[in-house]
Amino acid sequence: MDTLDRSLSTRELRETLADVVGRVSYGNERIGITRHGKLAAVVIGVEDFELLEALEDARDLAEFRAAEEADDGVRISLAELRDELG
Repeated sequence: MDTLDRSLSTRELRETLADVVGRVSYGNERIGITRHGKLAAVVIGVEDFELLEALEDARDLAEFRAAEEADDGVRISLAELRDELG
C-alpha cells in the first residue's frame, strides 16, 4: 500500500503502542500492522476515519438514489410472493 507511512509487526505494536497512537493522532500517519509478514490492519487517525465514514455515507446515498430512480413502482403482496416462490 503506497499510502502507509510505516509498517509494524504485531509484536512491535505491543511494544510501541503509545508512540503509534501519537503518530496517527498528531502526525496524521497511517501505520500498517502485519501478522506473519502480511498486512492485517491499519491504524489511522480520527480525521481519516471520519473521512472514510463520509465517503461510505455518500456512496450509500448514491446507491439509494439510483435504486429509487430504477424503482418501477410495481408491488406485490406477501401472499403473491409466497405463491410465486412455491
